[in-house]
Parts: sequence; C-alpha cells; structure tokens
Amino acid sequence: MIGKIHSYESMGLVDGPGIRFVVFFQGCKLRCAYCHNPDTWDFNKGEEVTENELIKKVLRFKPYFQKSDGGVTCSGGEPLMQPEFLIEFLKLCKKNGIHTAIDTAGFGKGLYEEILKYTDLVILDVKHVNGIGYKKLTGGNIKEFETFQKALLKANVKLWIRHVVVPGITDSKEHLYKLKKVIKGFKNVEKIELLPYHSLGVSKYKTMGISYNLDMVKPMSKERAMELEEYLKIV
Repeated sequence: MIGKIHSYESMGLVDGPGIRFVVFFQGCKLRCAYCHNPDTWDFNKGEEVTENELIKKVLRFKPYFQKSDGGVTCSGGEPLMQPEFLIEFLKLCKKNGIHTAIDTAGFGKGLYEEILKYTDLVILDVKHVNGIGYKKLTGGNIKEFETFQKALLKANVKLWIRHVVVPGITDSKEHLYKLKKVIKGFKNVEKIELLPYHSLGVSKYKTMGISYNLDMVKPMSKERAMELEEYLKIV
C-alpha cells in the first residue's frame, strides 16, 4: 500500500512520551486560520512510500527512542486522512513492539475504531467548542470531529488534549468553561495543554501565495497561556 508522507523527525521531544520518531503525513482537509504548516495541505504532494519502507526507516532509530520509553508518532497534515495506510503502518509498529501515538484533529475519512485498535496514545487537538466557531476557525464541520470522539469513547486509548489559545477567539473564560465541558466528555485523559498562538508559519503563506487570516492578531505569551491553563483546571 502507498502512503503520502510530508517529512520525518527522528528526535521528537514534544510529540508523546519519551523520544519520538515523528512521521508527518501529507494532506489535510481543514484550513485552520493559525496553521503553521500549510505545505502539508495538498494531497497531491509528499513522498510516496509503502508501509514496509516506512517501518524500515523507523526501525533504524528504534534503539534510540526505545531507551527513553518513546516510540512513533503519526502527525501531519492529518494522519486520519490516509486511514488504510495508517492502519497497516500501525500494525507493523505494534508487531515490532513500538509504542504508537497519533497527533490528530480528529477530522479524517473514517475507520476510526480500526485505527484505534493499534494506537497507544491519541494527542487530540480540540479546535473549538461549538459548530459555528469550529467552521469559522477551521473551515470544517464539527460533526466529523464528533464522529471521532464517539470512536474514542469506545476505545480504551490514553488521551492527551491540546487546544490552541488565540487572543480574541479562544481565550475567553466563557470559551474555556465550555472547553472544560468538552474535555469532561472524554475518558482516559492524562494531560491537558493550552498552546499559545504564534505566527511562526506566516512566511510559508507568503512563499506559497496564500492569504493569512490572522495578520492582525498578536502572538500570545507562554505565561498567559499558563495562566489560562490554571484557570482551566479549576473551572
């Protein structure tokens, strides 16, 4: 089976427990206003590899990430947009005793329950707390996210929650209160992270000739994000 891969990172330190070999899948249907990797959107680009070729790349680094109780993280783009390939690759990881994680927005093409059978950890990017805000921020329909959420509830998979805090859009206390209610709808949540909005990917938009919709929004400090994260813990 052929998959489309954007790039790799052999020493990922923020993509799950331990040191991670991160595979960035090519292609995403969402158009998040703050996305810093617009070069991963196009499904027609990326390196074509088979699941066997990909696991061979991973196994070369296994002695390094295994020592730290690390593993492989499938990121993107959106790995759920290549479900058949993702399943075959995850199967090979489990066959080789490798811890598997998926870094996802929960917006894909189905086969979620099958994917989650071979997934040890889901790092879930919760984009917004309601359909209107979700559509405005990502261009997508929140119902697809809710379909993935239902699959997660059926699966006994550990979960990390991430949420990008954008000044004036997702940083109000009312929004965070609703986010808390969304998070309570999940199970096996081990970690919650609020990620401060930044504009580091703006140069890519200029290079690709794509308009950047948050030009007037200033980056949020890590300190402010940490304050909001503390609020999230007590509401």
